[in-house]
Amino acid sequence: MTTSPFLYMKQNSQTVLWNDSADPKELKDALTWGIVGATCNPVIALSALKADKDYWNSRIKDYAAKNPTATEDHIGWEMVKELSINAAKLFEAEFEKYNGRNGRLSIQTDPRNFRSAEKLTAQAVEFSKLAKNMIVKIPVTTEAIAAFEEATYQGVSLNATVSFSVAQTVAVAEAIERGLKRREAEGKDISQMGPVCTIMVGRVDDWVKVSAEKAGVTVDPGIMEWAGVAVFRHAHKIYQERGYRTRLLSAAFRNHMHWSEIIGGDSVISPPYAWQVRINKSGIVPNLNSVNEPIEARILEPLLTHLPEFRKMYDVDGLKVEEFTNFGATLRTLRGFLQSVNDLESLVRDVTVPNPDK
Repeated sequence: MTTSPFLYMKQNSQTVLWNDSADPKELKDALTWGIVGATCNPVIALSALKADKDYWNSRIKDYAAKNPTATEDHIGWEMVKELSINAAKLFEAEFEKYNGRNGRLSIQTDPRNFRSAEKLTAQAVEFSKLAKNMIVKIPVTTEAIAAFEEATYQGVSLNATVSFSVAQTVAVAEAIERGLKRREAEGKDISQMGPVCTIMVGRVDDWVKVSAEKAGVTVDPGIMEWAGVAVFRHAHKIYQERGYRTRLLSAAFRNHMHWSEIIGGDSVISPPYAWQVRINKSGIVPNLNSVNEPIEARILEPLLTHLPEFRKMYDVDGLKVEEFTNFGATLRTLRGFLQSVNDLESLVRDVTVPNPDK
């Protein structure tokens, strides 16, 4: 095709493109492909700081000199906030154009707070004030559901993350609806609020494959590549039927189907920069109504029959709220995010307390 696959999608469907990055250089490139927002997480933020090492090392040194009592942890989070503020500026025009539904930069709450709705809510409110077009990520743990309602009530546009199941997306949407209705009942403005609920479709695939290996189950490996798409399509159908005001967002790419097979709805697709480059080069012409098509029985039935972990993610009642935190895919992702916080602290330490042996 003669135009970017993403621009083709933007011109011919209501599905919008964000970018899973906080690197200003990547985001400026992606703006030419039609992105209207960006997502970030602790791993991505750390990568962005490392990508412009000289600049951020200088900023760390400067901040430490001006704040001699600041801990390495505190300095690290200040850098993440500064990074996010800088990235958010790139989307101010899109924010105005879409009246807040797009044009936002995601910043994630500290993953160490995943057990505390109160701490997540407080940090979400704090982060939302960093820029007018900030959207704040909260993980979909058992304890965090209350935070989705309360932070929404306090006027924060939220992006649910660490989410892999239809049950989680429904719990998030219901909590956000409660928060929106509380605001409406008190006459508070919701006109520029733009909540989204992420399904980490690639991590759905990952967990299906891990669980199949652990259980010694053998199915066509190509079928497992459809797991995340199937969960997303099912959640999208339910969102349409129930009229939730939260949009679904696809992230954590593992293959091009995490874009090409979920187009057509009022939703967001947020590939990493590297995947955007690959898809642009591919020339793939996507099905612009793919999200509304049923998953073929030859794919869905083996997944549901042989892989109980997939059924937990696919069924509306596959997981109870009290099971969210200790679900396998949740634990795997939380551990990665928690490690990135440790790595952020180490990065600051290497600058403020350099190793004399190197």
